[in-house]
Amino acid sequence: MPDIRPDTQPENADAETYSEETSKLSVRTSVQTVLRQFLALLGLFLIAIAIPIAFLTPILPIGLPIAIFGVVLLGRNSLWGRRWMEGVLDRHPRVERFAPNWLMRAVFGREKRAG
Repeated sequence: MPDIRPDTQPENADAETYSEETSKLSVRTSVQTVLRQFLALLGLFLIAIAIPIAFLTPILPIGLPIAIFGVVLLGRNSLWGRRWMEGVLDRHPRVERFAPNWLMRAVFGREKRAG
């Protein structure tokens, strides 16, 4: 698919084709934005419900996988969620010790910090 920018129209394209392609692009971008925010809010919700579930099921660690899945959704789909989690890790560096490398790569796209 050619690179279509709303502010520049290719010289050899007719106006109708250009308008149709830019409207498809803006709809796709809007749908992706809504989906990403929904997934981020779902991740936040999963983190919130994982805490009471963890207390209600102390023998079976059901809350932990729910919380991990919520953290991955939140960190991958929202900038504000990633910033919040990075702030927590900066304030409490011992928390990062408990996170496995695969989780750090999945959420932040980096390995654990040394130390």
